Amino acid sequence: MWTDKQRGIRVSQEELLCKNACGYYGNPAWQGFCSKCWRERARTAGATRQDARPNNDGTPVTFSKFEEKKSTEKGRRINTMRRLFWGSPSPPKRQESESFTNVLKAYQTLEPGDFTGFLKILRSPSSQRLQSRCTAFVNTVEAYHDLPVQKQSDLVQDFYQSFAEYFSSFPEAQVTQIMEHVEKLIMTRLHKWVFCHDSCDDEQKDLALQRRIRSLNWVTPQMLSVPFPDKKTTVTSDPFLPAITAIIEMDAKRAPQDKLTCVSKCSQHVFEALSTSNTEPANADDFLSGLIYVVLKANPPRLHSNMQYVIRFGLPHSLMAGESGYYFTNLSCAVAFIEKLDGPALSLSPEEFEGYMLRQRAPSVGSKRKEVASDTQHLLDELQGRQEKLDQGMDALNVQLQKWVQAVHSQLDEASAQLALVQKELTAQAELSPGFSSSSDDASMQGDDKDQSLLELKDLNAGPKDTDC
Repeated sequence: MWTDKQRGIRVSQEELLCKNACGYYGNPAWQGFCSKCWRERARTAGATRQDARPNNDGTPVTFSKFEEKKSTEKGRRINTMRRLFWGSPSPPKRQESESFTNVLKAYQTLEPGDFTGFLKILRSPSSQRLQSRCTAFVNTVEAYHDLPVQKQSDLVQDFYQSFAEYFSSFPEAQVTQIMEHVEKLIMTRLHKWVFCHDSCDDEQKDLALQRRIRSLNWVTPQMLSVPFPDKKTTVTSDPFLPAITAIIEMDAKRAPQDKLTCVSKCSQHVFEALSTSNTEPANADDFLSGLIYVVLKANPPRLHSNMQYVIRFGLPHSLMAGESGYYFTNLSCAVAFIEKLDGPALSLSPEEFEGYMLRQRAPSVGSKRKEVASDTQHLLDELQGRQEKLDQGMDALNVQLQKWVQAVHSQLDEASAQLALVQKELTAQAELSPGFSSSSDDASMQGDDKDQSLLELKDLNAGPKDTDC
């Protein structure tokens, strides 16, 4: 059942279901039955033990009287809860007033998980009857907190059933949503009175389970066949650390559904860690192995008490079906595996297992050296790969830099050539401009005038010429 040397710890789907073949998830705490079948068996066994007592005359009770007492006891329990819840022998009619219809419409508009909105509706005047019944029930359980915890569990479960009857006309999904709010409201108030009750041995079992987990701190993931990240995958820390944190947070919650939420978060983180640690898709066996490893690493506080609290006071549908039921059933199997853990379950001989338990052997010494060597080699390979990438990047950067320098020089040469051409064009245009021609003509004209003036001066110096008479 438990082990498989190839991969993971084997628990078949049939072993997770109820032994009564009702289709719901069973639980080792209920000897493999679901919560519904277990309660029916417990009540039947209790009635049988009570009926088996001899009468005053020493003669046993007949079967007909047994059936009569059984039906009377069941009817008395139902009537007691109805009186406690409704304040009258029978529940009110569903269509008694217009306010009743308004209450139903208000509850139908609730969004999933809107606990604040539920409290607002419950405290409204139209819903005063329901609020008073919840308050009366909580006060009653607080007043009779000395009752055995199983009796308190029966009272709470009967209260859930009675409250759900009020919304029997709703779809099942809406009834489930409303009852989750009711459970959170009731059990948040009753947590301090019923959790780890004095009438049970939960505290002693918590200490025994913690000592058991502490004594198994030498168990390695390889012994549990837990897939861990391969050498090619870069992991900065334990991939199961979020799952460990989630399972530890369960003890800080007060409502059973909030504790189940922590279990669901833990399980989802386990699947995420397995998906990053293994090239193959994670299966149910890998999940159970990973969950066992998480429990051993976390050693959650008061784990047994928290699980029993959810079993006794949680809504039945949360444990019998759905993801929360599947995850909680696997958690129960993980705890049962840890409590019965032996050498063959870890592929060890009885002598080796006993030596590890007595601290005469230390598998962590040899395996740690291998792990350190493996991790060191992994780091060296990773650093070498990063150095190669860095060298390639530097080479590529040098090539780009050279190309850029060449491009800059080319652009400078081109700009210099263009500048020379522009200067030549400017010089040519200056030479061919009209201003340059007019200045030349003026200079020539000034030269002619100068020559003419010189000739006239010579004539004056020569004097008058002889003329004929």
